[in-house]
Amino acid sequence: MSESQVRILDGNTFVVSDNRGDIDATPADTTGLFSYDTRFLSKWVLTVDGNRLNPLSVDDLQYFESRFFLVPGTGTIYVNATLSVIRQRAVGAGFHEELTILNHDDKPVDLAIRIDADSDFADLFEIKDAVGKKGKYYHRVNGNHLLIGYERETFRRETTISSSAPATFDENGLSFSVHIEPHEQWSTDLDVVTAVSGSGERHERPKYGHAGDERRPMAEGLQKWLDAAPTLETDREQLKHTYRRSLIDLAALRFSPPIAGGASLPAAGLPWFMTMFGRDSILTSLQALPFAPELAATTLGALGTWQGSRVDNFREEEPGRILHEMRYGETAAFEEQPHTPYFGNADATALYVVLLDEFERWTGDHALVREYEPVARAALSWIDDYGDRQGNGYLSYQRTNEQTGLENQCWKDSWDSISYHDGRLPGFPRATCELQGYAYDAKIRGARLARTVWKDPEYADALERQAASLKKRFNKDFWVEDGQFFAIALESDGSKVDALSSNIGHLMWSGIVDKAKAKPLVRHLMSPQLFSGWGVRTLADGEGRFNPIGYHVGAVWPFDNSFIAWGLRRYGFKAEAARIAAGILDAAEFFDGRLPEAFAGYERSYTRFPVEYPTACSPQAWSTGTPLLLLRTMLGLEPIGEHLMTDPAVPADIGYVALLDIPGRWGRFDAFGRGRHRR
Repeated sequence: MSESQVRILDGNTFVVSDNRGDIDATPADTTGLFSYDTRFLSKWVLTVDGNRLNPLSVDDLQYFESRFFLVPGTGTIYVNATLSVIRQRAVGAGFHEELTILNHDDKPVDLAIRIDADSDFADLFEIKDAVGKKGKYYHRVNGNHLLIGYERETFRRETTISSSAPATFDENGLSFSVHIEPHEQWSTDLDVVTAVSGSGERHERPKYGHAGDERRPMAEGLQKWLDAAPTLETDREQLKHTYRRSLIDLAALRFSPPIAGGASLPAAGLPWFMTMFGRDSILTSLQALPFAPELAATTLGALGTWQGSRVDNFREEEPGRILHEMRYGETAAFEEQPHTPYFGNADATALYVVLLDEFERWTGDHALVREYEPVARAALSWIDDYGDRQGNGYLSYQRTNEQTGLENQCWKDSWDSISYHDGRLPGFPRATCELQGYAYDAKIRGARLARTVWKDPEYADALERQAASLKKRFNKDFWVEDGQFFAIALESDGSKVDALSSNIGHLMWSGIVDKAKAKPLVRHLMSPQLFSGWGVRTLADGEGRFNPIGYHVGAVWPFDNSFIAWGLRRYGFKAEAARIAAGILDAAEFFDGRLPEAFAGYERSYTRFPVEYPTACSPQAWSTGTPLLLLRTMLGLEPIGEHLMTDPAVPADIGYVALLDIPGRWGRFDAFGRGRHRR
C-alpha cells in the first residue's frame, strides 16, 4: 500500500484514504470504506468553492482515528491561506467525521462546501480480479440523509450519509452554504453508516446514530488491552516502541465473527485479509499466548464451530478439517468463490491441536480443552483419513476445486513456492516437509492431552506410536544426503523435491528432526544462502527460482523467522535464535516498529535498511505477533507444569530486557533476561 495512504481500522472495518482524507477509488485499488469484504464508500471527496484541498499533515491519533490538516490551494508555492480545514475521522459502524473550517482572516467569508459521495459496493475479490458487478444500484435522498444501495436478488448492501449541520443532499453527495465571521469557525459531524443483509435475512434499515459515539469505549478498550499485557522493560527504547506498536496493531486486527459471541480473534491483515483465516489466526494466537491468551480461546472456539463435517469438493470441506478462510462478500454469497467457508489448506487442522495443547500448557484451562476434545479428535482423525492423499503415511494436498481452489495449500501458497533445486515444479499431490512436522507435533500434543486431560491412555499410546513411526520414516524419506537438509516436499512417487528453504526451521519447531540432523540444518539456516543478515529467506540464494523480491521464493517473512527462532531454541541453539531475533528486530526499527508481511531478501550489506516487499499487507497479524514470539524466545519462556521457566539468551545490543506480569496458570510471573550473545 502507498505510503501516502492513511489507514484506520477496527476489526474487519477499515478506511483507506489519501493524505487529504479523500477517497476516489478506481475499480482496482483498495481505497475506500470497507466492511465484511465489501467497499461501502468508493468516493468521498471534499471541495471548498469547487477546489480540492492541499494536505499539511496527518495526525494518527489511534489505530481507529486520524486527523487531517488541510488548506485551500493558493496557486503559488507559498502556503499563505486564510482558511484552514480539519477533518477528524474515526472508524466504527462505518465512520464518523468531524469537519471544521477556521477563518483566520479579518473579513467574513462565504463558502460553498461540497462532499461528493458514492459507492461501487465492490467485493474484495472483484477488486483483486478486476471483475464487474451483476446487481443494480440505487440512490435515495430523504431529507437529512443520503442512502446509497446495491442489491442482487436478496443480497443487499447500503451506505447512509448524514450531517449534524443543515445540508443539501442530492444523489451524488451533499453541499453546504457557509458563512464564517472573522476568526470564527464552522463545523459539522458527518456519519457514514453501513448496513448488511444477505440471502434469507430480513432487511432492516440502519439506525442513524453517530459512528463517533464508539470512540470513547474504543479508546478505553485499547487502554484496558494495553494494561492487561505484560510490561516490557529494556534498555533499548526502540524495542519498547516495537512492542507497544505490536500490541496496538494486534488490538486493531481483533475481529469478532458473528459466531464468536462478541469475543475476538486475529484477522489476518490489511487490506486483503481482514477476516478469519484458520492458519493465520492459529499461528498469531500461538505468538500472542504469553501476552493475550484470550485470542487463542476465541480462535479455538470459532474454528471448532466451523470444523468440516461433510465432503464438499467445491469448498474442499472434509470431516474434521479446519477452515482456511471465511468471507462475507457478494462473490462468496453467490458461490462464485467457495469461501463460506473454504477449507483449502493442509496445515490448519494439525495446527489446531498444537494451539489447543499450548493453550492448556499456559492457562491450565481444562474445561476448554474438554469442551473441544471432539474437535481435536476429529482433527487428528482427518490427518490420517483425508490428509494422507497418497496413502503413504504423509500429509499432502491436491485441490478438489480446480476452478477457484488454491493450488498450493501450505503457508507458502503462491504458485511457484514449491520447486526443485533446478526450478522445476513438482506435481500433485504435494507432501511438503513442514506439514509432516505439524502432523507429528499434533500427535505428540494430542497424546499429552489424551493422557492428562481426557483420561484416555489407550488413545494417547496410539498417537505416540503413530508419531514415532512418522518421525522415523520422515527422517529417512525426506533427507537429502548430499545437501544435508530436508527436501521441501516429496512427490507422489517418493522423489525428493530438493530445494533448500526456510521450511526446515519449522521442522525444528515441530520437534520431528532427529537430534543428529539438527546441526546441519542450523548451519544452513545461518548460512549466507538463507540468512540475509535481516532474517532467514524463504528460499535459499542459489536455488533455481530464487528471487530476493519473490513472494515465497526469496523474500524474508518475519513470522517465518519467529517460528524458526522458536525451533532453534527447542534444539538448544540459543545464540542462533538470538541472532535471528536481533536481525528481525533491527528491521522493525526501519518500519517504525510495524513489521510488514514480508520484505526483500537482499543481503544486509547491500542496503542500509530492509527493502519492503511491494505489495505486503500492513498491519498483518502474524507479523504483528513476531516481536511477541521473539521476546518469548529471547527470554526462553516455557511453561512446565504449574510453573513458567526462563532461560534467557538476549542479543548483545539489547543488553537488558525484562517482561513483567506474564499471565498464565501460575498467576503472574516476571521474567528477566540478562544473558548476552554476539551477532
